Amino acid sequence: MATDKELSDFLEHVERRAFKQAVYAVRKDESALDIVQDAMIKLAEKYGDKPAAELPMLFQRILQNTILDYFRREKVRNTWVSLFSSMGKRDGGDDDFDILDSYEAEEGSARAESSADQVERMQTLAVIEAEVQKLPSRQREAFLMRYWQDMDVAETAEAMGCSEGSVKTHCSRATHTLAEALKAKGLKL
Repeated sequence: MATDKELSDFLEHVERRAFKQAVYAVRKDESALDIVQDAMIKLAEKYGDKPAAELPMLFQRILQNTILDYFRREKVRNTWVSLFSSMGKRDGGDDDFDILDSYEAEEGSARAESSADQVERMQTLAVIEAEVQKLPSRQREAFLMRYWQDMDVAETAEAMGCSEGSVKTHCSRATHTLAEALKAKGLKL
């Protein structure tokens, strides 16, 4: 069983990464904060009596389910808003009303992007992913832990079983290699 201190330490340790993961998924800071808070409360209330070793796996699953719940609620909310807004327009005698004509996507959201921008972004991500896969294994490992999983240098060094200096060296070499490879392909980030 995890003690209150272990649970508190775990939640404090995972909070920043969980927030970044939620922001990446929902693209709204306020909603991401709510999602992380809900996931933490669910973990503490329902699984606080589990062993400390099981907490990371349980929390990740709870966080993913909370994000999915958010999207389900948004879908229902958007359905009702569109139904009510179209009902109001029919009373005005405008039979050609289309909700998609009046819908404005939130700036910065995926819906606000043009199709060309979405395709370009997907192609850029595919090129970056391919170049990351070409990195030597230790550089790739350090790069992904530091910049994708948002681990600090000490955490990465502990996970990789090397010194903090080695982590910095691997990350530096990886970023320089990636920058050169992307520049050679005409990509500027």
